[in-house]
Amino acid sequence: MLRYLWPFLFLLALQPFCRSITPDVFRRYGLPVSETVLQDYGFFPEKWRDEMKQTVKEMFYFSYDSYMQHAFPLDELNPVECIGRGPDWNDPSHININDVLGNYSLTLIDSLDSLLVFGNISEFHRAVHLITERVSFDQDTTVQVFEATIRVLGGLLSAHLLLNDPHVFPSARLPGYDNELLDLAADLAVRLSGAFDGTATGLPHPRINLRHGVQPDMEKIHETCLAGAGSLLLELGLISHLTGDPMYGKMAQKSVLNLWERRNEKTGLLGNTIDIRTGVWLDHTSGLGAGMDSFYEYLLKAYILFGDEAYLDMWNEAYNHIKVHQRMGDVSCGVDSNSHPLFINANMLSGTTANHWVDSLAAAFPAVQILAGDAPDAICLHNFYVNVWALFGALPERFNWHAEQAVIPLYPLRPELAESTYFLYRATRNPFYLHVGKMMVESLNEMARTKCGFATVHSVLDKSLEDRMESFFLSETLKYLYLLFDEDNPVNKHEERLLFTTEGHILPLSSHYQTPLWDPIATDRTDKPSYFCAAHNPLLRYALPVEVISWKSNNPDHQEPRCSQ
Repeated sequence: MLRYLWPFLFLLALQPFCRSITPDVFRRYGLPVSETVLQDYGFFPEKWRDEMKQTVKEMFYFSYDSYMQHAFPLDELNPVECIGRGPDWNDPSHININDVLGNYSLTLIDSLDSLLVFGNISEFHRAVHLITERVSFDQDTTVQVFEATIRVLGGLLSAHLLLNDPHVFPSARLPGYDNELLDLAADLAVRLSGAFDGTATGLPHPRINLRHGVQPDMEKIHETCLAGAGSLLLELGLISHLTGDPMYGKMAQKSVLNLWERRNEKTGLLGNTIDIRTGVWLDHTSGLGAGMDSFYEYLLKAYILFGDEAYLDMWNEAYNHIKVHQRMGDVSCGVDSNSHPLFINANMLSGTTANHWVDSLAAAFPAVQILAGDAPDAICLHNFYVNVWALFGALPERFNWHAEQAVIPLYPLRPELAESTYFLYRATRNPFYLHVGKMMVESLNEMARTKCGFATVHSVLDKSLEDRMESFFLSETLKYLYLLFDEDNPVNKHEERLLFTTEGHILPLSSHYQTPLWDPIATDRTDKPSYFCAAHNPLLRYALPVEVISWKSNNPDHQEPRCSQ
């Protein structure tokens, strides 16, 4: 894998020419860099930024307009045949489709706040009217509770809050709006809440029929995953605060705590899937990918949104155990690095390596690390996934890091690498991340563009396509790429007052949500630290891959280390 890790090898390339630049110099200045890396990644012209911004905007409207023309009011667009897609009514067992598509205009709801990000207030208003007039959740469809929560409930709540927020998009206010989106969200929350009924552990059933609730055939399915049961707190907690009914937040919190209490006593790790009746783990794999990823993300974000320090205690404990048992490789990357750092899948019982693959969903974890303040490790992990993308032109669903092979070569237009690239750029302002975004935009246009949108890449090996454009391509992938290049976007101007959900929906922060509406978590904080936002060492802004031009422009008195003759 090292032969692909060009951002990390610049020190080796530098040493023959500049023997005085040592790891000590790097640690002191954070900026030795080869001329090749500096030339290729140390600068991103404003012209390129403008071009990329316009390119991503064109990609969004090409896809969105195609959905509205060929698919709405169905849930998704098939971009090859230019037709719409809804639930598979003929095959209820087709969960790859039916878990997500509930006959509720999914793509439009998921894209609401994206329309604001792209600056189209008039289309946002039109979309609000279309949804409030035509969408009903009284559907005889069985959907996954997690997907309906993060995509649909989250989309409605985000749009409702941004409609009423005077700071970020003040022109988004809609005359005559009477909380119709909130009413729809509350109706959906009532329907989803039935998934929590009747389970001894408090963990929800993974699926529910929106009209009839949990059906007898669903009672036979006892398996849910860590993320599916433990990543509902932001959306359900918000609907509690906005409606005044604490039930939803209490249910979501109970589910989180029941999972947390079942972490392994020896390793502190949690597994992947669990029996909702008994609370027994069914899959002991512990990692940061599919089925597990957003659980950890929501521990940290629940603290930010609701202010209960118990969530931050849980995040810190979980992250410490993850670093002990799942992080492999050198302590740092780029300096005397022989084995690039990586977070692997471990056995929750023993902490030993469970397998040799990672999946693409884990590429979002650097964004969580940035939010937690661990910039150096975020930079290292992100670069691993950048190089996997560069190897294939996209991220395969599953990659074997030992054999350097795509195990599952599917790429369904996922946003995770775009997300972490955006957050790393906001944290460091390093031009390298603009280059990464440019690479991704060019790959998407080259590999996935079709007659009516962008299609799932069936195989990153032979570049074959599947006729499906999932809603997260508009709600997340293109949103993050646009925000990466649009420096003056209102979201970037007000980033300190905003929080992104795991589906990329934008939530304005408010002290109102930090007033407890349900019982706070009972915790002994006697030996726990008091949390505060400490200023980062400015050197962290210039960690790998280093950008000397930016360093000089921000530090005019800095003296460049000299090579001895």
